[in-house]
Amino acid sequence: MKLDVYNQDGKKTSTKVELNDKIFGIEPKDHAIWLDVKAIMASKRQGTHATKGRSYVSGGGRKPFRQKGTGRARQGSTRAPHHVGGGRVFGPSPRVYYLKINKKVKVLARKSALSYKARDNKIVVVEDFSYESPSTKKLKGLLEALELNNKPVLLCTSDNSPSVVKSASNMYRVEVRDSIAFSTYDIMRADTVIMQKSAVDKVNEVLGR
Repeated sequence: MKLDVYNQDGKKTSTKVELNDKIFGIEPKDHAIWLDVKAIMASKRQGTHATKGRSYVSGGGRKPFRQKGTGRARQGSTRAPHHVGGGRVFGPSPRVYYLKINKKVKVLARKSALSYKARDNKIVVVEDFSYESPSTKKLKGLLEALELNNKPVLLCTSDNSPSVVKSASNMYRVEVRDSIAFSTYDIMRADTVIMQKSAVDKVNEVLGR
């Protein structure tokens, strides 16, 4: 598959770039995408939730009343779950939500996500660019020229460019990733994936092995 390369004005150039069919043209595996996105979302959870069971609630050390002769059910503590001020039954406790995903499944998930975008013509290739200083205006102008303003966009740069990252920091759902450092979740939540030409070459090289 070949795509046109656009310049900073949003116009087609005479250059075309080749997309590796082993990456952008496979039959997508929905289950692999689901597994990878599930693991990514799980790793974002803090897991610091906690409640106090009966062993953690203060008080209740003395038996509230004698065992027999009162006509009431026997009670050993006022901090049992059925008492007001008692402990919580089966409440959440701190835990780690990390899910292990095989490396091959992660790679397959990213290939599947990219194949979906390529199938829907949601991949745009632009010339390599960088800014001497952060400029939201320039980056916004590029998105407007590509008719992608106010849409969720994933921008894959050729290398680590702090000025481009800062330019997109206050833009609506514009995520910037360094060439191959994007995840399946980044691809799927974006409406369109914009890739610099060098980033496409890097993706073809790394994921096409």
